[in-house]
Amino acid sequence: MATLPTQFTIKGVELKNRIVMAPMCQYSVDKQDGTPNNWHFVHYVSRAVGGTGLIIVEMTSVDPEGRITNGDLGLWSDDQIPAYKRIVNEVHKYGAKIGIQIAHAGRKAEDANQPVGPSEIAAEPLPEESKNGELKPPRALTTEEVKATVVQFKEAARRAIEAGFDTIELHGAHGYLMHQFLSPAINNRTDEYGQDLSRFGVEVVQAVRSVMPKDMPLIMRMSAIEYIDGGYKIDHAIKMAKEFKKAGVDMFHISSGGEGPPGKLKPANHPGYQVPFARAFKEALNIPVIAVGNLSDPQVAEATLANGDADLVAVARGMLNDPYWGLHAIKEVARTVTPPIQYERAIR
Repeated sequence: MATLPTQFTIKGVELKNRIVMAPMCQYSVDKQDGTPNNWHFVHYVSRAVGGTGLIIVEMTSVDPEGRITNGDLGLWSDDQIPAYKRIVNEVHKYGAKIGIQIAHAGRKAEDANQPVGPSEIAAEPLPEESKNGELKPPRALTTEEVKATVVQFKEAARRAIEAGFDTIELHGAHGYLMHQFLSPAINNRTDEYGQDLSRFGVEVVQAVRSVMPKDMPLIMRMSAIEYIDGGYKIDHAIKMAKEFKKAGVDMFHISSGGEGPPGKLKPANHPGYQVPFARAFKEALNIPVIAVGNLSDPQVAEATLANGDADLVAVARGMLNDPYWGLHAIKEVARTVTPPIQYERAIR
């Protein structure tokens, strides 16, 4: 029996299958106001029609200056809530659940007038990520500004809940602000947020958790290892994750790198190359995990679940290529699938 199409429940959220649409920036907010438009509506709803169990909306900033680019989504104003609610309501019509990834780009905010971070250590752009090809040197946040940023995460979470999202994901990976604070190579502060590298993340988790319903799961995305020379290894990431779990995280979404161009250690990029990291988190923390990273082959995704390496599998580029990846993958591994009645003639 295939695992991919089986249900999965975490707290009060029941997913119809084990397939997650990974968050992927669209850089498509034409008005640059952080509010989703018709592109985002079609983009996400089509993946719900396509059989995805859990959709995670792309990195959404808690502050206008915390966006990667001015074309990114934001959730810093109550005025933005109705546009998200429209997407959520339509996604729910097709039996999918939907979460949102809230974040702050920190020193990787390309269009910010003055990027900020835990320290003044500058970031080198990743060629596949940077839209402008360069990053401005960051300014170190004051202790008071760090505390204010925690409140921004809390308020963004409140808005996400008002919009009707089923879950919230905190972006603690890929070199963005939460990752920057927990990284010894990036955070050289001498205040409490440098003395304890988990503190910023813990405070964000606690603040967000304080406004969430008790039965709503909180997810955190983390980079299991860094690829820069001198970057942290998985033991450090798991140490941080243990603190985040105690603070209220219910599930981890395990990726790697993103903090800068790789040094001697290079990402493998073969199918399932990050799956061992997910399994390590699952075993060390005894907590559900989402595996991600080149899992577009349905058989690889199925094996990841069937082998017990992860509880859910997230697909990114595969879903950019095929909005109906979920239906097609289930059909391949289970030999049968139940598509929307409008598509039965083609997909069943």
